[in-house]
Amino acid sequence: MAIKPPVLMNAVPPYGHVISNEKWRGSVLVQSLKGTGSVKTIFEEELGVVDFHLSNKSCILYVSETDIVAGNNYKRKLVRFRNANSSLQGIVLVEKTQLSEQYFSAMQKFVVFELGLTLLPVASQLEASQLLTQIVHGESKDNPFRRRSVSWLLDPLVMSLVQQIPGVGKVKAMALLQHYSSIYQLCNAGTHELEHIVGQATAQHIRNFFHNPLV
Repeated sequence: MAIKPPVLMNAVPPYGHVISNEKWRGSVLVQSLKGTGSVKTIFEEELGVVDFHLSNKSCILYVSETDIVAGNNYKRKLVRFRNANSSLQGIVLVEKTQLSEQYFSAMQKFVVFELGLTLLPVASQLEASQLLTQIVHGESKDNPFRRRSVSWLLDPLVMSLVQQIPGVGKVKAMALLQHYSSIYQLCNAGTHELEHIVGQATAQHIRNFFHNPLV
């Protein structure tokens, strides 16, 4: 029997909105998004393998701690995700926890090297919600040169994620967050650009953290 293809595989929501797969309704992640008041969630059943579509033409696949520990079934899902969204930026959010950490390097190699997708580690659905909010608002239609508020720069979840990068302490994390409006932008920054902010060695650590996990 033929499987009906998802009709919204490459959907792009309006600015400030997230299209969420129906299966996430009631989750901690979505409830946290709603709690910010700055991101509106639209639920849709026909997103296929995609978990979230963002207004900056990115699509998100979320890999949980359970998915990783359970084995290699997530690989088929990741391949489908990559193949189905050629016109959008594919981002994979992965729960990196004490339980899943031993499997993380192998997964990072598969996602980044073999599939060419962007991988961002998160500790929980709550942290993922914070990250999605920053990605959504990182491409603001307002003046792109406006300064971020001190409260955003000092957000403990954002600071914690940036400081997971080897060689990046609090001072360098602050410098990076003053320059980049989202973790998404930091992930895609060039080495030469980063060198002007944190120096050559740390710039290479940042690139390796997001793109070359075995280096």
